[in-house]
Amino acid sequence: MNLPNKLTLLRVFLIPFFLIFMYLNIPCHYLIALVIFAAASITDALDGNIARKRNLVTNFGKFLDPLADKVLVLAALAVFVEIPQIKVGAVPLIIISAREFMVSGLRLLAANSGVVVAAGIWGKLKTAFTMVTIIAALLWLSACWDFGFAFPFAFVNAVDNFIIPALIWISTVLTIISGAIYLKGYWHLIDSDK
Repeated sequence: MNLPNKLTLLRVFLIPFFLIFMYLNIPCHYLIALVIFAAASITDALDGNIARKRNLVTNFGKFLDPLADKVLVLAALAVFVEIPQIKVGAVPLIIISAREFMVSGLRLLAANSGVVVAAGIWGKLKTAFTMVTIIAALLWLSACWDFGFAFPFAFVNAVDNFIIPALIWISTVLTIISGAIYLKGYWHLIDSDK
């Protein structure tokens, strides 16, 4: 197994540990979850770059890399729905999940037609922005709950009720845009008569 695939597997392996530390009520658990999520995000940036530069692209990597990204991001957003300080709500999670299912379906249709659906710039932007948003939310949770920083009420209110939700909704809009671009580009593969 080559290095990029090992990095992708590492990302998959880190997801349950991220979830465990999000729920485990021990000192600095949000900070630990943040470090795990950041490490997993870094493997996402590294594995594709290494695979392309060293000509190590494999079918295994093409399959597992986007799947690992989706599961990592959806796991974080699902946990955020349960955390009152992070005002995510179910709607962004549903929209992002629906887009991921749609793109995965398009990839399957494309594969059956012998077409490889490469990640486009909008998909990469969506993934990067969403991961940065999740890291920002984890930093905020760690600062407030792990370390108990006493921020002014107006600042806490702004971050909890405006800044983090706005970042999540921007991620959601980027998700919609990238999904629409994939759908438009591969619409010809969807044949209602077949």
